[in-house]
Amino acid sequence: MRTKSLTRFRPALWSVALACVAATSASAQSRVVLPAGSVIIVRTTSPLQSANARTGENFYTTVQESIGVDEYTVIPAGSRVRGTISLATPATRQKSGVIDIVFDRLILPNGTNIAITGKLTSTDSAERRQIDSDPNAHVVLVGGRGGIGAGIAGAGSGNTANAIFSALGGLLSQGQDVSVPTGTPLAVELENAVTLRSGGRFNGSDASTIYTAAERVRAAQQALAQQNYYRGAINGQLDDATRQALFQYQVDRGLSGTGNLDGRTARALGINLGVGANAGMGSSVTLSGTVLSASQASALRRDAQTLVSRLRSDLSSSGIGRLDASRTYSQADLDLWFAASAFADNASIYEQIAANGGNRDAAILAGRSLANAAQRVDAALQNARPSTMSLNTWATIRREMVNLGSSY
Repeated sequence: MRTKSLTRFRPALWSVALACVAATSASAQSRVVLPAGSVIIVRTTSPLQSANARTGENFYTTVQESIGVDEYTVIPAGSRVRGTISLATPATRQKSGVIDIVFDRLILPNGTNIAITGKLTSTDSAERRQIDSDPNAHVVLVGGRGGIGAGIAGAGSGNTANAIFSALGGLLSQGQDVSVPTGTPLAVELENAVTLRSGGRFNGSDASTIYTAAERVRAAQQALAQQNYYRGAINGQLDDATRQALFQYQVDRGLSGTGNLDGRTARALGINLGVGANAGMGSSVTLSGTVLSASQASALRRDAQTLVSRLRSDLSSSGIGRLDASRTYSQADLDLWFAASAFADNASIYEQIAANGGNRDAAILAGRSLANAAQRVDAALQNARPSTMSLNTWATIRREMVNLGSSY
């Protein structure tokens, strides 16, 4: 009788066991790693001032754009990163104020609290080169410096107050307090890897997507090596040498200098993001591409309209299209005017698509169509004779169009 009972319940027991295995597998697949060295851009929610800051005080910053890892959201927009003031000294007549900060906590919008170890870094090219050249470099806020006042201190492993002051030397001579306004962007570099649960498919801009899959890193290393930015091993690892090469490439291309392998950088390098596994997530990308933010799309549309106005001025055309009766026009100049006018109309449509959202794949396709329209302007420019101001405006537009990917 007992044997029959066990036999009857054995399928149910197997079902429970399989369900546990499946749940464990799903849990493992839903976790992704944001590697050490990743840089997160945050904004302060309150001012930081050395005149009244106190050692040990906490402050908070917010993540403005969702951060993705290999196409999956891991840090939603609105997440907070907690900072702690580890050193604060007010300015005197002889010495500038100093604030040293660390970041120790990530708080997601759903209340999940994750311990992190983060330090302040810089996206400024000169300062970042100085940081990368010194293994003991330590970034602090110094009164009287440009912008937010990010000074570089080679403070050594101890990072004591005396070591920081000694390393800063003449940078302290201005005798001014640190004053970082609310809303100031700060760059936080993770010193240790952070394991996070992935959300749905990433819907943010490629600027805040971080690619970590080995095949993509390997492709980036190969592309960087071909352009003489990288001389290390092609090993698919986001090590310091790879991040330094990425940073230098980003600075030279006018991209945000983080050292992350983000979507814009990957596309500029010619990496195909539509092929391969999504960092171990086990699924392939169906449509991959960049979507400009609403502000970027608006700026692009305004510049396109400015270009049309300047070309109209080049042709001595009135606002209603009346041309100078005494002037001889070339086919090339009119072709350029028509191509630029069409591009401006297309840019206006793209702005609406990018601003309203709702269908990322359609926005990606719209960006490709806009790139095609831009290429028609490039072709028309070959034989036209626009003014220097018109050429400069188009150069600005070209730089903005690079954000849509390496196809343009």
